[in-house]
Amino acid sequence: MRHLIDSFPKQHRYALLGALGLLFALLLLPSESAEASKDVIRVAADYEELAVGQEYPLPLNIKSVSNFTQTDTTIKQVRIKSGDSLATIFKRQGVPQKTMLEITRSDKLAQKFTRLIPGKYLTFTFDENKQLIELQYANEAVETLVTKRTNTGKFETSIEQKETVITERYFEGTINSNFWNAGVMSGLNDKLIMNLANIFQWDVDFALDIREGDKFSALVEQVFIDGEFSGYGEILAAEFTNQNEGFSAVRYSDGRYYTPGGDSMQKTFLRAPVSFKYISSSFSKRRYHPVQKRYKAHRGVDYAASTGTPVFAAGDGKVIKSGYDRFNGHHVFVEHGGGITTKYIHFSKRKVRKGAKVKQGQVIGLVGSTGLAAGPHLHYEFLVNGVHRNPRTVSLPKANPISKNEKDKFLTLAAVRMEMLEHNKNLLLAMR
Repeated sequence: MRHLIDSFPKQHRYALLGALGLLFALLLLPSESAEASKDVIRVAADYEELAVGQEYPLPLNIKSVSNFTQTDTTIKQVRIKSGDSLATIFKRQGVPQKTMLEITRSDKLAQKFTRLIPGKYLTFTFDENKQLIELQYANEAVETLVTKRTNTGKFETSIEQKETVITERYFEGTINSNFWNAGVMSGLNDKLIMNLANIFQWDVDFALDIREGDKFSALVEQVFIDGEFSGYGEILAAEFTNQNEGFSAVRYSDGRYYTPGGDSMQKTFLRAPVSFKYISSSFSKRRYHPVQKRYKAHRGVDYAASTGTPVFAAGDGKVIKSGYDRFNGHHVFVEHGGGITTKYIHFSKRKVRKGAKVKQGQVIGLVGSTGLAAGPHLHYEFLVNGVHRNPRTVSLPKANPISKNEKDKFLTLAAVRMEMLEHNKNLLLAMR
């Protein structure tokens, strides 16, 4: 290159070198796109310093947000605190109370803005004159309450639905130590673990019957809102193997669970009407009474639990006795259909009165140690036609099966759900 330049006349060489120097200088100057890149980096850095839940004005210059085209529109998002009302939030944001009344009185739907839930968010949109032109309240996971100022100056309120997609996810687990730990290891959250136990609670005693090697599987709703995972829904189908005996359940549109053949998973009575730590005394014809210091028949089951633990009605019925005496302490007797009576003894507090109608699972009292009791526990008795039966082994009558009108539809659904369970089980087995 140098030899080529030297071959030119002297005046031409100076001109050529000058042109090359100018070109090199131009190449070193930053372009417009490079400047834009610096702006992007600066904006990103600014957003990294924002704190979650704080209020920040955000200038918008895009036409797609809320159909407003102002270049200096400002948005503020406010987290609702405990004790907040719409009036107090409007005052903090400097929005006139007159505007709040215009919104809440515009129509019946807008009155939902007054029923605020702590932890949710209100989003304010202001124009260039700092006037409120839109208010959003994400009161539900799948919908947002929106009110907008129209061209007439009045507010109109509507509900914007979010796109919801529900898929299924498969879970399975094997019990090594206890059911709860196995549920956590399988990926189930606390709510799903409890729901799974509730489905099979009439067939499996999760406090006493669980053994190492028991297995479970479940097909669960997986909810996506606007393309993002929102959480898990209902258990659609499940299986539980307890001591080599298998149980299967399918959820129907009525919210109840049935066997694949259409029998109700629910029984008319709970096997144990309280969440207990252990059984302190079993049903027995001859048992040493710790307080009376003598042997006598023990015609019920004692469930040891902390004072104040809720006790539930084992089945639907009518309270025939609710009182106190020095032997039973606070106690409640419930009469059910079919000649069955249940008795609940040694409450610290009774929650129902004589003559009241109760539903299965309704709280009727709290565990205590009143009367002749050595410690806090529930003494529970189960009588059939006046004869005491062991509550843990007595055959419990089933609830009503699926209705005849719905049975064919249910059987078709159940076959699909159970096939999906089996397919996922085999697929996971093959992957291993």
